[in-house]
Amino acid sequence: MAPPILSLALPSETGRVLSIQSHTVQGYVGNKSAVFPLQLLGYDVDPINSVQFSNHTGKLLLSLHSNRYPTFRGQVLNGQQLWDLIEGLEANDLLYYTHLLTGYIGSVSFLNTVLEVVNKLRSINPRLVYVCDPVMGDEGKLYVPPELVSVYREKVVAVASMLTPNQFEAEQLTGFRITSERDGLEACKILHSAGPSKVVITSIHLDGSILLIGSHQKAKSQPPEQFKIVIPKIPAYFTGTGDLVTALLLGWSNKYPDNLDRAAELAVSSLQALLQRTVNDYKRAGFDPQSSSLEIRLIQSQEDIRNPQVSFRAERYN
Repeated sequence: MAPPILSLALPSETGRVLSIQSHTVQGYVGNKSAVFPLQLLGYDVDPINSVQFSNHTGKLLLSLHSNRYPTFRGQVLNGQQLWDLIEGLEANDLLYYTHLLTGYIGSVSFLNTVLEVVNKLRSINPRLVYVCDPVMGDEGKLYVPPELVSVYREKVVAVASMLTPNQFEAEQLTGFRITSERDGLEACKILHSAGPSKVVITSIHLDGSILLIGSHQKAKSQPPEQFKIVIPKIPAYFTGTGDLVTALLLGWSNKYPDNLDRAAELAVSSLQALLQRTVNDYKRAGFDPQSSSLEIRLIQSQEDIRNPQVSFRAERYN
């Protein structure tokens, strides 16, 4: 009998990413927002879909914004099914990754299994970079079960290499109210003390603008290098932007490992160009961008992802 032919994964020059996030058949959220941009930046990306839905659920939109998706259908992956996939990869020597990326996770059991995945991947590659977007809620509202917050706070933060919460999520993780730039910087320091060397609070809403605050603690004995990027608000609501910006931060921070501020400039500039294109395209099609959530124009913005024109600059704090 002839020996089986194994399809071996060749080493990746840039990086090999395992991305565990949600998936929608239509629209761009979760893995649909993250995988393609990372591929454009040169990464091999293997997606595992924590859920597979026909469209985004609009959990946040139902309470805060008009929503043109009144229902959805699909499946939810459980922790055992996730582990089955990991074991299948391991049995074929396909479990070497340079990066793990996680986004929306809907249950404690699944999140606990993700922690087991982190340990497994690091047993194979101790230098694995774990980029965690702790998707829990926004604008003062949780849209995951409340018990997930403590798992993120007590277990996940400690093993993450980079953390990318929004303002509300950073408050949930630290128990610290963020009402100023100084509060944002202090929240980053609290998160550093728990584990991750890189923290990016992706959106702090202050005085009519959006503030991104980044922080890189290169050594435990040194204070972190911290910076901000001021981002003007675009008068529209988009889905999938948090998933996209985290993917871009992973991609660019791997290319600029010692310059998180440069990585953030590239990520923010890509995102803002894409969002402006989305608004302009909806207007040209005769839609009011403020009437409902907008699906981002990801495919049409490939050049903005590959070669962003840096129009948003980081300002370092002393």
